[in-house]
Amino acid sequence: MATSSSSSGPGGPYHHHRSRFGDTTLTKVFVGGLAWETPSEGLRHHFEAYGDILEAVVITDRETGRSKGYGFVIFRDPGAAALAVQNPNPVIAGRRANCNIAAFGPPRTAQPRGRGGGGGAVREPHGPDQPPQGSPYSYRLPSQMTPPQAAAVFYSPQYGG
Repeated sequence: MATSSSSSGPGGPYHHHRSRFGDTTLTKVFVGGLAWETPSEGLRHHFEAYGDILEAVVITDRETGRSKGYGFVIFRDPGAAALAVQNPNPVIAGRRANCNIAAFGPPRTAQPRGRGGGGGAVREPHGPDQPPQGSPYSYRLPSQMTPPQAAAVFYSPQYGG
C-alpha cells in the first residue's frame, strides 16, 4: 500500500512517496497526455530504454476500466528517471505526452504578462519573504537529497554535463 507524507523545510513542502518499492521520490515518473488506447505494457516499452523499470502502470477508471490518460513509471534508480524526463514531451503510441518526476510536479513556466486589458496592478504570486516563482529552472529539491542525487536529476548530456 502506497503512502505519502510531507515535510517542510527551507525549500517548502515535499512529498515523499513510499510504496512497496521503497521511497520513490526520485524514481517515480508521471506520464500524462496518453492516448486512451495506451496499455501499461506500451508505457513500459517506451521507457525501458532509459533503465530498469520496477513498475509501469496506466491509471484506469475503477468502474469503466477505461484509461484516464495518465500513468506512472517507477525506475530502479534516480539516474534512469532523470534520463527519462529529459524530453518532457515524448511521443508515445503516436501521441505527444508529457512527463516529469512525479514528486516535483511539472517544471514551472513563466506566465506571460500582457500590458493591455482592464488596467490595474498585476498581483505578484509571491510575498516579500518568498522567492518569485515561474522560472523553468526553479525545481524544489528534497532537503535530504545528496549532491550526487541532485546531479542525477539535472544531468543533461546536451549541455555537456
